[in-house]
Amino acid sequence: MTQATPLPFSLAAEIAGWYGTLAILGAYALSSFGVLATTDLVYQVLNLTGGLGVAWVCWRKRTWQAFWLEAVWAAIAVIGLVRGALG
Repeated sequence: MTQATPLPFSLAAEIAGWYGTLAILGAYALSSFGVLATTDLVYQVLNLTGGLGVAWVCWRKRTWQAFWLEAVWAAIAVIGLVRGALG
């Protein structure tokens, strides 16, 4: 099986990936320490944007397991946002 070649370095993707990592960890920490509830808008937005940021880096580097983890992570956050908006 042939491995796909990663795309060239992109500063924007690297920044998005680091932001995503910090956003996901921050959301988890704030939830774990009782600062945010998992139903809070900020919690869901941090997970959505964090998941998308890390997914972008994983897609560029052709790291498919991590890409799908982050894509599903972002999708779950979208569902949380929609459920929160619908009350």
